[in-house]
Parts: sequence; structure tokens; C-alpha cells
Amino acid sequence: MPNISPIFSALRPRQWIKNLVIFVPLVFDIKLLQMQYLVPNVIAFGIFCALASSVYLINDLADADADRQHPIKKHRAIAAGLLPSRTAIAIAVLLPLLALPAAYTVKPLLGLLALTYWAQNLLYSYRLKYIVILDVMVVAAGFLLRLGAGVTLVNVERFSPWMFICVGLGALLVGFGKRRHELTLLHAHASKHRTVLQEYTLPFLDLAINMAAAAILIAYSLYTFSAPNMPANHLMMLTIAPVWYGTLRYLYLLHVAGKGGAPEDLLLEDRPLLAAVFVWVFASVLVLYLA
Repeated sequence: MPNISPIFSALRPRQWIKNLVIFVPLVFDIKLLQMQYLVPNVIAFGIFCALASSVYLINDLADADADRQHPIKKHRAIAAGLLPSRTAIAIAVLLPLLALPAAYTVKPLLGLLALTYWAQNLLYSYRLKYIVILDVMVVAAGFLLRLGAGVTLVNVERFSPWMFICVGLGALLVGFGKRRHELTLLHAHASKHRTVLQEYTLPFLDLAINMAAAAILIAYSLYTFSAPNMPANHLMMLTIAPVWYGTLRYLYLLHVAGKGGAPEDLLLEDRPLLAAVFVWVFASVLVLYLA
């Protein structure tokens, strides 16, 4: 019986956490408990997890040589030689063949967004990741596509376009933070692992990170009291505090603790950051559903 552990590892299940963005419209439109919306969202989550894993496999196949130069990524299944290339290719092809028709069956527009997401990531893997600044913006666009997928499955009444701005800025913050971590971790060997890193400098990345962080805090604060259909008592403004703390905690981890290479690991392993996210979600649900 073949060892499935390298296969499961290559699918990067930890990164599936990013697809939780799909549920944001469901929660903030106060439809979390309505099964006619919840079930399609769960299916869409699985679809985007499958598509993301397909892209990760393709990306790892393309970057196997470069990953072997990275102190952490050299342990990935394909780079370490634990997963044969033929097996990885077969799985990478099978996943979208199953996921894309399923997305179209749920809703044609969802199928279109899923196809766009998959195609965009393929284009990123083979071309766009080599273009400075655009490499991070394309990754951020992937989060907006996930968010848009969630919107298509909910007859939105309260969900605000402000959330697209907040999610997009958050993705830019994390994307530039990841580039900064790679640049500081690899030093002189950075460009050998990721060619575009030779176009970045720490002062520029710090500027981009500061701009994104400030914009997030302003945008989310405006969202809590200016978005339509918010509770009239303005209690949603109470959720500003965990967003500010979470943002500052991420900056602390990036600049002081020297972390930031894998955002999903930060979220799962740093208890204060995880607590900030939990408090934000809990407070938002409490205000929206009980106010």
C-alpha cells in the first residue's frame, strides 16, 4: 500500500484555512444558520481547497529545484523526493477535473469564479510571480475571488463592498510580510530561491507593509459604522479593538520575532494572534446576530 503521507503533505492542508474567506459573506450577511446558504458554502470551501491543492502541486513541481535551496521548503514532499513527479502531476490534473464541474453544478457563476481562480494561480506560478509588486497583488486577488465566490452563494442584504477592501488590504499586508521574511531569512541566497526577491529591498517592503496595515485599520473602522444595514446602535465598532490588536500583533511577529514566512502557521501557532481572530469573530457574530 502506497504511503499517502507525502501526498497529504503536498496538498498543504494547513493552507486550506485561507479558503475560510468564502464564509465571510455568509456570516456578515447574518445567514450562517440558514442551511440553504450554509451547505453550498461548505461545498464551495471544498472545491477551492481542491483547486488550491492542485495549484500547490503544480507550483511545487515547477519550483522543486529552487525549494531545495530553501531551509524550510526543502522538506516539501516533491523537493525532498518523497512524492514522485508522475504521481503529483496525476493528482494535480485530477483535482480540477473534479472540482470545476462541481462548482458549475452548484452555480454557474461559482464555476466561472473557480475557473478564474485556478487559471490565475497557474498564470502566477509560471509568469506573474516573477513581476515585482504584481506578484503580491495577484495573490491578494485570489482572496478577492474567494470572497466573491462566497457572495455569489448568498443573496446578500447586509454584506458591504467595504469587506472587499479590507480583505484585499489584509492579503497585501500578509503578502508583503511574507516577502520580507523570505528576504531576511535567505539573505544573499534570496534571489536563488525566488527570482523576484532581487527586486525588493527591506525599506521598500517595510513601507508597503506600513501602508497596508494603516489602510486596513482605517478601512475596517469606517466599515463598522458607515456600511449599510449595520446595527443602528453602532456596537459593531467594538470589533475594531481586536482588529487593531491582531494587526499590531502580526507586525510584532514580523519585525520583532522574525516570523511571517507562513501566515497560516502564525495563525495556528501564535496564541495571541489566534485569540485576536477568535475574539473578532465572536464579537462580530454576537453584535450582528443578537443586536
